[in-house]
Amino acid sequence: MRDRDLERLFDEHAQPLFGFLAYRTADRALAEDLVADTFERALRARRGFDRRKASEKTWLYAIALNVLRDHERRRGAEERALVRHGAPRAGAEDFELDHVDDRDAVARAMAALPEAEREAIALRYGAGLTNPEIAKVSGEKLTTIEGRVYRALGRMRDQLGG
Repeated sequence: MRDRDLERLFDEHAQPLFGFLAYRTADRALAEDLVADTFERALRARRGFDRRKASEKTWLYAIALNVLRDHERRRGAEERALVRHGAPRAGAEDFELDHVDDRDAVARAMAALPEAEREAIALRYGAGLTNPEIAKVSGEKLTTIEGRVYRALGRMRDQLGG
Protein backbone atom coordinates (compact mmCIF):
# COMPACT_ATOMS: atom_id res chain seq x y z
CA MET A 1 0.00 0.00 0.00
CA ARG A 2 1.37 3.38 -1.01
CA ASP A 3 1.33 6.56 1.06
CA ARG A 4 -1.32 8.16 -1.17
CA ASP A 5 -3.54 5.11 -0.60
CA LEU A 6 -3.24 5.65 3.14
CA GLU A 7 -4.10 9.33 2.71
CA ARG A 8 -7.18 8.33 0.71
CA LEU A 9 -8.12 5.84 3.43
CA PHE A 10 -7.84 8.60 6.00
CA ASP A 11 -10.03 10.94 3.94
CA GLU A 12 -12.66 8.22 3.42
CA HIS A 13 -12.67 6.52 6.80
CA ALA A 14 -11.42 8.85 9.53
CA GLN A 15 -14.89 10.27 10.30
CA PRO A 16 -16.77 6.93 10.36
CA LEU A 17 -13.92 5.41 12.35
CA PHE A 18 -14.14 8.29 14.81
CA GLY A 19 -17.90 7.71 15.00
CA PHE A 20 -17.36 4.06 15.86
CA LEU A 21 -14.74 4.80 18.50
CA ALA A 22 -16.71 7.68 20.03
CA TYR A 23 -19.80 5.47 20.11
CA ARG A 24 -17.80 2.69 21.72
CA THR A 25 -15.91 4.76 24.30
CA ALA A 26 -18.38 7.62 24.94
CA ASP A 27 -15.32 9.88 25.06
CA ARG A 28 -14.66 12.16 22.08
CA ALA A 29 -11.08 13.03 23.04
CA LEU A 30 -10.20 9.40 23.58
CA ALA A 31 -11.83 8.49 20.27
CA GLU A 32 -9.66 11.08 18.51
CA ASP A 33 -6.55 9.57 20.10
CA LEU A 34 -7.61 6.07 19.09
CA VAL A 35 -8.21 7.17 15.49
CA ALA A 36 -4.71 8.61 15.43
CA ASP A 37 -3.30 5.39 16.90
CA THR A 38 -5.21 3.36 14.30
CA PHE A 39 -3.74 5.30 11.39
CA GLU A 40 -0.29 5.19 12.96
CA ARG A 41 -0.51 1.39 13.11
CA ALA A 42 -1.90 1.30 9.58
CA LEU A 43 1.06 3.37 8.39
CA ARG A 44 3.52 1.00 10.05
CA ALA A 45 1.69 -2.11 8.79
CA ARG A 46 0.86 -0.90 5.27
CA ARG A 47 3.46 -3.12 3.60
CA GLY A 48 1.76 -6.20 5.07
CA PHE A 49 -1.66 -5.31 3.63
CA ASP A 50 -2.90 -7.98 1.21
CA ARG A 51 -5.93 -7.12 -0.95
CA ARG A 52 -6.59 -10.82 -1.44
CA LYS A 53 -7.24 -11.28 2.30
CA ALA A 54 -9.38 -8.24 3.08
CA SER A 55 -10.63 -4.93 1.74
CA GLU A 56 -8.89 -1.78 2.88
CA LYS A 57 -11.91 -0.90 5.03
CA THR A 58 -11.96 -4.30 6.72
CA TRP A 59 -8.20 -4.12 7.31
CA LEU A 60 -8.48 -0.63 8.82
CA TYR A 61 -11.37 -1.54 11.14
CA ALA A 62 -9.56 -4.68 12.27
CA ILE A 63 -6.65 -2.44 13.26
CA ALA A 64 -9.05 -0.07 15.05
CA LEU A 65 -10.59 -2.95 17.00
CA ASN A 66 -7.14 -4.08 18.09
CA VAL A 67 -6.22 -0.52 19.12
CA LEU A 68 -9.44 -0.29 21.15
CA ARG A 69 -8.88 -3.67 22.80
CA ASP A 70 -5.28 -2.77 23.64
CA HIS A 71 -6.47 0.49 25.20
CA GLU A 72 -9.11 -1.33 27.27
CA ARG A 73 -6.53 -3.84 28.51
CA ARG A 74 -4.14 -1.05 29.49
CA ARG A 75 -6.94 0.90 31.20
CA GLY A 76 -8.01 -2.19 33.12
CA ALA A 77 -4.44 -2.80 34.26
CA GLU A 78 -4.07 0.85 35.29
CA GLU A 79 -7.33 0.76 37.27
CA ARG A 80 -6.31 -2.43 39.07
CA ALA A 81 -2.96 -0.87 39.95
CA LEU A 82 -4.62 2.29 41.24
CA VAL A 83 -7.12 0.32 43.31
CA ARG A 84 -4.28 -1.77 44.78
CA HIS A 85 -2.67 1.46 45.94
CA GLY A 86 -5.83 2.93 47.43
CA ALA A 87 -7.03 5.27 44.66
CA PRO A 88 -10.79 5.41 44.00
CA ARG A 89 -12.13 3.73 40.87
CA ALA A 90 -13.10 5.89 37.90
CA GLY A 91 -16.84 5.96 37.29
CA ALA A 92 -19.36 6.99 34.71
CA GLU A 93 -19.09 10.56 35.98
CA ASP A 94 -15.78 10.81 34.10
CA PHE A 95 -17.57 10.84 30.75
CA GLU A 96 -18.89 14.11 29.40
CA LEU A 97 -21.62 13.51 26.83
CA ASP A 98 -23.43 15.76 24.41
CA HIS A 99 -27.23 15.60 24.62
CA VAL A 100 -26.98 14.21 28.10
CA ASP A 101 -30.50 12.80 28.49
CA ASP A 102 -30.66 10.68 25.36
CA ARG A 103 -26.99 9.80 25.19
CA ASP A 104 -26.89 8.85 28.86
CA ALA A 105 -29.82 6.47 28.42
CA VAL A 106 -28.23 4.90 25.34
CA ALA A 107 -24.87 4.64 27.12
CA ARG A 108 -26.53 2.85 30.04
CA ALA A 109 -28.30 0.49 27.67
CA MET A 110 -25.03 -0.18 25.83
CA ALA A 111 -23.19 -0.78 29.10
CA ALA A 112 -25.73 -3.43 30.05
CA LEU A 113 -24.96 -5.42 26.90
CA PRO A 114 -22.39 -8.23 26.81
CA GLU A 115 -19.04 -7.14 25.34
CA ALA A 116 -19.54 -8.88 21.98
CA GLU A 117 -22.94 -7.25 21.49
CA ARG A 118 -21.60 -3.81 22.48
CA GLU A 119 -18.85 -4.17 19.90
CA ALA A 120 -21.28 -5.27 17.17
CA ILE A 121 -23.63 -2.33 17.87
CA ALA A 122 -20.75 0.14 17.92
CA LEU A 123 -19.45 -1.16 14.58
CA ARG A 124 -22.93 -1.19 13.06
CA TYR A 125 -24.19 2.19 14.21
CA GLY A 126 -21.09 4.04 15.38
CA ALA A 127 -19.02 3.18 12.30
CA GLY A 128 -21.85 2.49 9.89
CA LEU A 129 -20.47 -0.89 8.85
CA THR A 130 -22.78 -3.48 7.33
CA ASN A 131 -23.23 -6.85 9.02
CA PRO A 132 -21.04 -8.58 6.37
CA GLU A 133 -18.31 -5.99 6.97
CA ILE A 134 -18.54 -6.52 10.73
CA ALA A 135 -18.22 -10.27 10.17
CA LYS A 136 -15.03 -9.74 8.16
CA VAL A 137 -13.56 -7.29 10.66
CA SER A 138 -14.29 -9.50 13.64
CA GLY A 139 -13.57 -12.83 11.98
CA GLU A 140 -17.03 -14.13 12.98
CA LYS A 141 -19.72 -15.78 10.86
CA LEU A 142 -22.30 -13.46 9.32
CA THR A 143 -25.14 -15.28 11.09
CA THR A 144 -23.37 -14.77 14.42
CA ILE A 145 -23.09 -11.02 13.80
CA GLU A 146 -26.70 -10.76 12.64
CA GLY A 147 -27.83 -12.52 15.79
CA ARG A 148 -25.72 -10.30 18.03
CA VAL A 149 -27.03 -7.12 16.47
CA TYR A 150 -30.62 -8.38 16.64
CA ARG A 151 -30.34 -9.47 20.29
CA ALA A 152 -28.53 -6.29 21.30
CA LEU A 153 -31.16 -4.06 19.67
CA GLY A 154 -33.91 -6.02 21.41
CA ARG A 155 -32.22 -5.67 24.79
CA MET A 156 -31.60 -1.97 24.26
CA ARG A 157 -35.20 -1.45 23.11
CA ASP A 158 -36.44 -3.19 26.26
CA GLN A 159 -34.19 -1.12 28.49
CA LEU A 160 -35.07 2.15 26.76
CA GLY A 161 -38.76 1.42 27.02
CA GLY A 162 -39.79 0.53 23.50
